[in-house]
Amino acid sequence: MKSQDIRKQFLEFFKSKSHSIVPSAPMVLKDDPTLMFTNAGMVQFKEFFLGNSVPKNNRVTDTQKCLRVSGKHNDLEEVGHDTYHHTMFEMLGNWSFGDYFKKEAISWAWELLTEVYKINPENLYVSVFEGSNDKDNLGLDKDALKLWKKIVPEERIIYGNKKDNFWEMGDQGPCGPCSEIHIDIRSEEEKAEIPGRDLVNMDHPQVVEIWNLVFMQYNRKANGDLEELPAKHIDTGMGFERLCMVLQNKQSNYDTDVFTPLLKEIESITGVKYGASDDTNIAMRVIADHVRAVAFSIADGQLPSNTGAGYVIRRILRRAIRYGFTFLNTKEPFIYKLVAILSDQMGISFPELRSQKSLIENVIREEEASFLRTLDQGLVLLENLMKDSADKTISGEKAFELYDTFGFPIDLTALILRENGYDLDEKGFEAELKKQKDRSREATQVSAGDWVELNSVNEESFVGYDELEAEVKIAKYRKVESKKKGEMFQVVLDKTPFYPEGGGQVGDKGVILSSDGEAIEVVDTKKENNQIIHFTKKLPKNTEADFKALVNSSERSNTASNHTATHLLHQALRSVLGNHVEQKGSMVQSGYLRFDFSHFSKVSSEELQKVEKFVNARIRESLKLEEQRGISYNEALEQGAIALFGEKYGDSVRAIRFGDSMELCGGTHVKNTSDIWYFKITGESAVASGIRRIEAITGEAAINYFEKQTNILEEIKSGLKNANDPVKAISNLQDENISLKRQVEILLKDKAKNLKSELKEEVKSLNGVNFLSRKVDLDAAGIKDLAFQLGEEIDDLFILFGTEQDGKALLSCYISKSLTEERDLNAGQIVRELGKYIQGGGGGQPFFATAGGKNPVGLNEALQKAESFIK
Repeated sequence: MKSQDIRKQFLEFFKSKSHSIVPSAPMVLKDDPTLMFTNAGMVQFKEFFLGNSVPKNNRVTDTQKCLRVSGKHNDLEEVGHDTYHHTMFEMLGNWSFGDYFKKEAISWAWELLTEVYKINPENLYVSVFEGSNDKDNLGLDKDALKLWKKIVPEERIIYGNKKDNFWEMGDQGPCGPCSEIHIDIRSEEEKAEIPGRDLVNMDHPQVVEIWNLVFMQYNRKANGDLEELPAKHIDTGMGFERLCMVLQNKQSNYDTDVFTPLLKEIESITGVKYGASDDTNIAMRVIADHVRAVAFSIADGQLPSNTGAGYVIRRILRRAIRYGFTFLNTKEPFIYKLVAILSDQMGISFPELRSQKSLIENVIREEEASFLRTLDQGLVLLENLMKDSADKTISGEKAFELYDTFGFPIDLTALILRENGYDLDEKGFEAELKKQKDRSREATQVSAGDWVELNSVNEESFVGYDELEAEVKIAKYRKVESKKKGEMFQVVLDKTPFYPEGGGQVGDKGVILSSDGEAIEVVDTKKENNQIIHFTKKLPKNTEADFKALVNSSERSNTASNHTATHLLHQALRSVLGNHVEQKGSMVQSGYLRFDFSHFSKVSSEELQKVEKFVNARIRESLKLEEQRGISYNEALEQGAIALFGEKYGDSVRAIRFGDSMELCGGTHVKNTSDIWYFKITGESAVASGIRRIEAITGEAAINYFEKQTNILEEIKSGLKNANDPVKAISNLQDENISLKRQVEILLKDKAKNLKSELKEEVKSLNGVNFLSRKVDLDAAGIKDLAFQLGEEIDDLFILFGTEQDGKALLSCYISKSLTEERDLNAGQIVRELGKYIQGGGGGQPFFATAGGKNPVGLNEALQKAESFIK
């Protein structure tokens, strides 16, 4: 069976069991503070498991794109080295929200595997939770055991411990026992030698888990206790790639048609045959796997970067580049060429790959080129470290600096050192890495207590589109503590006017006011698992009283002004630059707005002026807000609404229209574009290849901007002779400055010429070297020019010049090339050593190098020490 058919057959099977087929949620999560990525199929349904929302359908099925590269679920280092772990993978699943339970989940799973997919039952093993003797004191899952005994022989049932057969969402939340289904695809001879049941959960590449049936029946509280859930749920997950391996009769996921088109293209590009060696096989598997993870992430709107989720994506891509560089000898970008194959292969099920194909290719190509330059620089740095090493050992501290500061992979460092007969202090490196991880973990560590529930919550609890204040009650609250923010409280109200952070817009601030005048400040508002959470530094004295929730109206107004401006900006960019422009991210707050969009080149000044004029024209037109709430997603698109890739939309959406601008949006907006007052672009820059960024201001910020510019202009005019025509006055000053610079250059050249004659007289012979070491009163460019002039006229010359400029010290070392080769003198190493005397450092080439420092007093000692390198 082809992989496309396997996926389709799974979904159709559960559709026949009254399940609704739902689309995959984005792999990159934007509005979930607890996760960076979707790492399991159940993530998009957390709100239903937690009881925060009522599902439209009690039975659903889907294929969910997942990423496991960080935290508890981290398979990154196994990827490529084995044949069945992946970073990005598809999880086929079926869910029941308070509907069917163990009986149906078990019988349908067996029916699909053995009757529909025709898998031989004799190759399958199942597991049940054996219970635990810890504080949970959980018993054997007798219900699951009884159901399985009716289906499979008892010798094919395995009793699993808590690690393997009790699934938990996290430290808190819904959890329960599970039954795993494992398959043995070894040869008959191997099966006769060792029974398959002895290899279950033993990391054997041909005895693998393919499906996990989780029976959600408990809730884990903050203190670690378990309590029964009021409604019981089913959450299953089957690895699509492993299923394809089984049904296509392969011994590796990479031998299935999920990966073979990518591997063949890698063969074609690199000239290396898959199967040639273990090292090249691993490299090709890493690249085939990682390009999928990176491509899907970019399609979901997450670009590689230096922080957060973007850092994880960059790390995955760099791992692929490094394997190609090391084992496939790829010195030019090539991974981006695989995107076309991936798009053709998976674009039917995931259309975002096709629509975003050009962007994905551009971003990956630019990242490859950048990292290959980093590798070249790292090789030079590593070479210098080896030259400076007296005992042929590179310290863990130095290796970590190369890894952390310059992005040079540690395993590549270790490989190069081994090849050159050097050792790496691996324990020292691990110690430095642990320090960094501990610092990062401490900075983000958060502990949360249990929710204290007081009142029920209306699911449609947000009233902030229409009101900035509301009479409210506290529905529930809990205390949270973090290293970064200290003690805080999370408060959920029965309804709220506070907008929670989302869609690029920051969360509202304000106060919760009690009837006796006690004010509780709301410092932020977020949404988690479909409930709006207000962050406060304290709780009211009486949490069961009646309150008034008041949003900071000034900040909301300015934020709404900026949000509406992003819609008009999007429309303007498409009008001025073309319909290829798509929003790729935004940040909207009260002070300014930031808007990222796809475009192939820098936006010119003329184009920016046109964009600014376009937006301000819409503002002057006083366009009224036209809002449609609860409109169907498809109907909104038919009306011309723009939907953003990477966003999760439900069946019903909210559409925002200002004139011809119409977008799907959950944010807050002005009632009329005239409320924006004015739109001013303050910056345009590149974010990544094919992605540009515009920063802008509106309203009060624009007024402040123009006032500041006016004040600056008045200050400039006050210092000019011709204040009535400042442009002409500045032009005259520039002409005068150019003339004076030319005069200075002539004087400096004359000075250097005279100095050269003087210095030639001071050169002395020292140990067979023409030696000169002294202070000079020239700038860096003049010193370099003088040194090279002397070098052309005097053979076997060694020069060390020192100078002081603006309170800082500069050392410049010139060595004739004959000396660098015959006497093994190296200017770069010498200035690094002498730089210590001026409290600085530097480097350069063997024949010329410089060092800068903050201690001019040390120049004399450095110049005196120069002789030691000759002697």
